[in-house]
Amino acid sequence: MTLEQLRRAGVSNRRTRRLCGPGGPWRRLHPGVVLLRNTAPTRQQLLHAALVRYGPGVVITGADALQAHGVKCPAPDDIQLLVPDHCRVVACEGVRLARTARLPEPVLVDGLPFAPPARATLDLARSEPDPARIHRLLTLPLYWGLCDRQELLTELEEGPQRGTATVRKVLRELDEGPIQAHGLAARVLDLVPLPPPSWDLTICDRRGRRLGEADAWWDEIGLAWQYRCSPGHGGGFSHLALAATGIVLVRCTVRQLRQVPGQVAQELARAFGDASRTPRPKVRAVPLTPTGDAA
Repeated sequence: MTLEQLRRAGVSNRRTRRLCGPGGPWRRLHPGVVLLRNTAPTRQQLLHAALVRYGPGVVITGADALQAHGVKCPAPDDIQLLVPDHCRVVACEGVRLARTARLPEPVLVDGLPFAPPARATLDLARSEPDPARIHRLLTLPLYWGLCDRQELLTELEEGPQRGTATVRKVLRELDEGPIQAHGLAARVLDLVPLPPPSWDLTICDRRGRRLGEADAWWDEIGLAWQYRCSPGHGGGFSHLALAATGIVLVRCTVRQLRQVPGQVAQELARAFGDASRTPRPKVRAVPLTPTGDAA
């Protein structure tokens, strides 16, 4: 609550200071903002407190916004806020302010205003100096299906250009297809109680000769999943070589991952049961190699 709200409720500023003092039941979070308990505030309470401190029109961006959109990423110590460019308030401890003339239309989650995924991602990436870390940040909204590479590029072009050279280079070289496919596949596995697989492996016979690839592989039972198959005929015959060894193979397209994830999950569960009841094929898996001998 703000001091003004407390005064309207009959609590004087002097009494509030005493209640927020050492050993008191309340805690001061920001100037004029009080938590009505003396326990460590949760992240949600800190977000509410920041919005109360800086008033309407403020939008939460960065890692907190990505988490609100369902992305699994750690939140930094500081809360990132977008404020109107005419706002002249000073940032408090634990809060980073970015004044902007391009306040995005907020997405409300649990009553809090968050920046859209593309804006939140780029606001976070612009402040990151490490190219490897920038690459990982830019893949997050693609992996979770929240936006595509073109939306990121558009947002980057429309935003401030200062300090974006590394972000622009990483984004230009990013291949979104495999990232999106892997994210869709991971969400399919959330629908079925299977142990986690190994990803992107080459399957070889006992002599080390390459048989084919598995996008996901359960080594204990010899179950392979190829989820980037082309629809219809064609696409090579590696699946025939895999099946000939006794591997239980599930094949689907990225479109099926997106449109009928439940059916794909059911097929995986059935195949896992079949593979667990049959002898494991005499093959081994190694890190993915595009062509030639995998030994």
